[in-house]
Amino acid sequence: MNQLIAVIGGDGRYLELIRQLKNLPDTKITLVGFDKLEQGFTELNQIDLEDLDQSKLDVVILPITGTNMDGDIETVFSDKIVNLNKEWFKKMKKSSMVFTGITNDYLSSATSDAGVSLIPLLNRDDVAIYNSIPTAEGAIMMAFEHTDHTIHSSQVIVTGFGRVGNTVANKFSALGAKVSVCARSIRDLARITEMGLNAIPLEKLSDYTDNCDVLINTIPAPIVTEEAIQNLPTNGIIIDLASKPGGTDFDYAKKRGIKAILAKSLPGIVAPRTAGKILADVITQILEEKRESL
Repeated sequence: MNQLIAVIGGDGRYLELIRQLKNLPDTKITLVGFDKLEQGFTELNQIDLEDLDQSKLDVVILPITGTNMDGDIETVFSDKIVNLNKEWFKKMKKSSMVFTGITNDYLSSATSDAGVSLIPLLNRDDVAIYNSIPTAEGAIMMAFEHTDHTIHSSQVIVTGFGRVGNTVANKFSALGAKVSVCARSIRDLARITEMGLNAIPLEKLSDYTDNCDVLINTIPAPIVTEEAIQNLPTNGIIIDLASKPGGTDFDYAKKRGIKAILAKSLPGIVAPRTAGKILADVITQILEEKRESL
């Protein structure tokens, strides 16, 4: 029996995701929110939401952004409004799985009330670590674009030593930058030092920004404050990789004439094909694990 998957909305990453999922055995894929694409391009059934029978679906794949608080979803390849109300989810099979990038209170409660599994992919360590590579490359691209000097020998400060911060620090260091990393935990500070990078306690960030060419924030909290920004040289730039609204005081940076960039969804911008393959690989792994457990 075929496994029925519906991909509802999505951006450029989803073109590669769809291409990968088409290769799964015993799988039928239906697309909703892709009517701007020629059907021959995807070679898949493209229909409107009202023509989709969700009671027969095994898997629903939503956009990276999930839904808004009203149940509307992002449809880059369609001008039609696609809304998934809570009753829509309740008509799904209890064994169904719903994949999204991120979730919110609406989507979490809608799937919970319906008794279906919700999997926010960006919460997973594997996806976050894989995505940190195109994110780091995107930060490097921005540093090239917005500075007038080489990355080699530049003074770079990375705030945060999580999944993204670790990769960003490594990639800039590999290009010859003099990298410092701000972290809160003693364990992280020790690991940063062991890697040959300069470790800075997070609370002392402002003491080190006066000689910083590129300040890269990866922490989704108010970290790059007025105090840290006021010591930055005028030619310094801030690249904020944290999820919206970031961790930078953008208003103060503007007052000081410091270029501060909130770099959202870099994997989808820098390397949509790679980002789509990452999502497809993880979804495929989860589906295979579920099939083996039955």
